[in-house]
Amino acid sequence: MKLKGLNGLLPVGLLGILLLVTACGDGVKISIELDEEAHNISDVQSQDGWKLLFDGATLDGWNVQNSNTWMVKDNALTVQGVGDIWTKKQFGDFVLECDFNISTKCNSGIYIRTGDTEDAVQTGLEIQLLDGAIKPKYRRNACGAIYDCLAPAQVVVKAAGEWNQTRITCCDNRITVVMNDVPIIDMDVNRWDTPGQNPDGTSNKFSRAIKDLPRSGFIGFRYQMKKQYQGHPVWLRNIRIKEL
Repeated sequence: MKLKGLNGLLPVGLLGILLLVTACGDGVKISIELDEEAHNISDVQSQDGWKLLFDGATLDGWNVQNSNTWMVKDNALTVQGVGDIWTKKQFGDFVLECDFNISTKCNSGIYIRTGDTEDAVQTGLEIQLLDGAIKPKYRRNACGAIYDCLAPAQVVVKAAGEWNQTRITCCDNRITVVMNDVPIIDMDVNRWDTPGQNPDGTSNKFSRAIKDLPRSGFIGFRYQMKKQYQGHPVWLRNIRIKEL
């Protein structure tokens, strides 16, 4: 199933996202199916401002933190060790779409607006990518959460080995996430005005208020901690962006 936003066939639940965009201007071997439509931008999409971040064949446009960790395999971006991969360009207001496929026990994430890739944990926000069979202690660390800050409205990630789609929209202080056609995050970062604390009083990892984090930065995929990568990779494809 494809996200239909690019074809103009938005489900009812995505109307709010459409209005936002308009206003803004154990390791398991998984057979990764090739997608003949992957890594293509139609003429209409191109005219609408969409660009590919990953061409399905090379790492052009990306900086890899540790060599030989991230690679292209079966037309997908995947990882075989601990390390990050970051866009060479910084992005502020945008819509980011990608497909992801997680293995059993996979624990990864998509970083957005990261000001310092050497200190991503404190200078960027992470959309958690986590095997749905894992039950984290706090729901704000479940798949689709803004890690340690905001729980998803629903956990809609598919079983390990199946492709998922996600759409992340950043528009100044507002961040929304749609996963598998379901809106799961609507965050006003201005409400996070206290260092180390969420609006509901729970604690988070940040040494400064979320509202003071950069509103422009690098986009990245992370496997930073050894405890995250234990032969449980993630695959990504159809990574594309529209700047607002």
